[in-house]
Amino acid sequence: MEPISFKRHRFHPDIIRQAVWLYFRFTLSLRDVEDLLAERGIDVTYETIRCWSDKFGPAIAANIRKRRRPADCVWHLDEMVVRIGGKRMFMWRAVDKEGEVLDVLVQKHRNKAAALKLLRKLLKRQGFVPDAIVTDGLASYKAALRDLGALKRHQPGRLRENNRAENSHLPVRRRERKMQLFKSQGQAQRFVSTHSAIYNTFNTERHLVSRKTMRKYRDRAFAEWQAVSASVG
Repeated sequence: MEPISFKRHRFHPDIIRQAVWLYFRFTLSLRDVEDLLAERGIDVTYETIRCWSDKFGPAIAANIRKRRRPADCVWHLDEMVVRIGGKRMFMWRAVDKEGEVLDVLVQKHRNKAAALKLLRKLLKRQGFVPDAIVTDGLASYKAALRDLGALKRHQPGRLRENNRAENSHLPVRRRERKMQLFKSQGQAQRFVSTHSAIYNTFNTERHLVSRKTMRKYRDRAFAEWQAVSASVG
C-alpha cells in the first residue's frame, strides 16, 4: 500500500479526502460536493474537486484493492449497455457471491474477445480459478471459458440465478444519470474502477444485519478509509 502525497496543494489533506469520499461514496455531482463543503465554510470550486477526484481517487482505490481479502469462490458475470459519447458500449462486471465487485471493464463489443479480456484480467488479479462462474445466457461467456479450459465451472442461468451481478449495476446506473452520461470510454473506465473499490468498502448490506453489527461494519469501513488515504505530507 502506497502512502498518498498531498504536497503542493493549498487545501488541507483532510478536506481533499472528504471531497473525494463524498463524490464517490454518494450519488452527488461535483457541484453538490462544492455546496456541501461551502456549508462548512470551505470555498472550493467544483473543477478543483474534479481534479482531486481524478488524481487521488484512483490512488486510494488502488490501496483499497491491495488490502481487500481474496474473492469468494463463486463469481457472477454480467454486462450492461451504456451510452458513451453517443455510442453504444458495454460495461462488463464481475462480482462474487457476497456482492464484492471484483472488476468492471468498459468495452466496445459484446463478443468472445471482450469476455476473454474480462476473464483473463480477473484470473490474473485474483490469482485463482473459482469453483463456479455464473453468467446469463450470452454465448460469448461459454466460448471464452472453453478457450480458457474452464467450461466445467460455467453455470449459465437466467436473471434470477445471476441477480447478484444484475443488482450490482444499479449504483453505477444512478451515477450515470447524475453525471448526465459518461463522456468517453476512458472517463467511464476511470470512474467505475474507483467507484467500485470505494463502494466495496462501504457496502455494509445493512438490511441483512442487525443495527449493532452494521455499526461495527461502518466503523471498520471508516478505519479502512483513513488507512488507505493516509497522507505523507
